[in-house]
Amino acid sequence: MKPTPKLNQSATALSIRTKSIYLLPQRFYAIQLVLLVLFGLLFLWFSRSETLDMTLSRAWFDPITQQFPWKDSHWLDLINHRLLKYLVIAIGVVVLFKGVIRRQPLLILVALLIGVGALAVGVLKISSAHSCPWDLVEFGGKAVSYPLLSHTPLNSGPGRCFPGGHASSGFSLMALFFLFWPQRPKLAWCCWFAAVVLGLLMGFGQVMRGAHFLSHNLWAGWWVWLAQLLTFGCVSYLLNRKRK
Repeated sequence: MKPTPKLNQSATALSIRTKSIYLLPQRFYAIQLVLLVLFGLLFLWFSRSETLDMTLSRAWFDPITQQFPWKDSHWLDLINHRLLKYLVIAIGVVVLFKGVIRRQPLLILVALLIGVGALAVGVLKISSAHSCPWDLVEFGGKAVSYPLLSHTPLNSGPGRCFPGGHASSGFSLMALFFLFWPQRPKLAWCCWFAAVVLGLLMGFGQVMRGAHFLSHNLWAGWWVWLAQLLTFGCVSYLLNRKRK
């Protein structure tokens, strides 16, 4: 009688291993926690200083017209704000349907992670009192800018602009990391870095339009990855605990 193959072992058939939701080692989460803390402190310094944000946004602002010339750009809106976002949504839907049809829990969880990251940023954005650059006094608006974690001024404007919601769509594809790890770790990290680049590009398009500061987009990536790590960690732990 042949022994029952164990999940997530190198000798296990790929078709079996890819259906299971595996556990990541505690060391992995410890490293990610340290990196999140370090980058969080760096991003906090960027946000509180505001120098880098203001300098970069001023490069795309016309002081004569008191507007961002790229704000209503047809091509920037079509390619960056619509097509790229629809592409991310399509990838999430394809992964979800593939997981449901093939009955692969890992695919379903990855699709969930894509949505969780964007959802976490969306909730934070809705409750934020920070306004977008195009609403600020420095860029022709009426709202007052203030550093992150500082007292909110009465004339802070419409708010709802922190973190960067659009950039979170690109960053949310970092969830593909969990699809290929641990069988193909190099591919997993390639997907992760590609998602980071995509999120930064989508966020930079919003900087050009005056819709967000750079720090808004950096924090979007930070929150997306944190939400995905927590969700995958909790789900994988609970499911594997039930199997014991």
